[in-house]
Amino acid sequence: MYNLIFFITIAITLASQAYISNTYQKTKKIASKSSLSGYEVARRILDTNGLQSVQIEKVAGELSDHYDPANKKVCLSEDIYENTSLASISVASHECGHALQDKDGFAFLRIRRSMVPLVNFASRAGYFIILISVVMSLMKLFWIGILLEAVILLFQIVTLPVEFDASRRALNQISDLKMVEKEEHQNCKKMLTAAAFTYVAAVATAILEVLRLLMIARRND
Repeated sequence: MYNLIFFITIAITLASQAYISNTYQKTKKIASKSSLSGYEVARRILDTNGLQSVQIEKVAGELSDHYDPANKKVCLSEDIYENTSLASISVASHECGHALQDKDGFAFLRIRRSMVPLVNFASRAGYFIILISVVMSLMKLFWIGILLEAVILLFQIVTLPVEFDASRRALNQISDLKMVEKEEHQNCKKMLTAAAFTYVAAVATAILEVLRLLMIARRND
């Protein structure tokens, strides 16, 4: 059963990665009729919403796009920053959605940000503690490891409303600012839905992993 759960988590992870990659490659090939680059889309959304002070920075990697709340920066990967595809519009507007959340004090974004230090510790220490507990046959230590993995699960759950809300804001912005036409809007929605699926998959795999650890703990109690 433990091995089955392990392989299911791997399958979910691979499936979500394949889904987002396939959708991204398709929408990347569709040029937007507005011919706006990812940078131009982001700049227009930010400026329209009074966020002229938020910088837009080009970063390395594919789909490495993110919003940096500490430094008030929208970071776009090179392809997204420069290209005029529907994928670029979708991703750039999504990251601006996070900037809008930051401006509005979106509760789940604040909670997620406050959890980052603890999650960073849990991701580094969780399985190390579990390994030590197995080697030294210390079940109390094993339960601490499970607790740290549960923290990561909670973080993933909190992330869901943050990501879904950012996509909702993104779709509203590109529609209200007339950056895409009706049929293009649907393709942008597909891209953002695929991206959201990766976060749903992350929650599912985290739940299964905590379940697997709990089963092991109960067996050894």
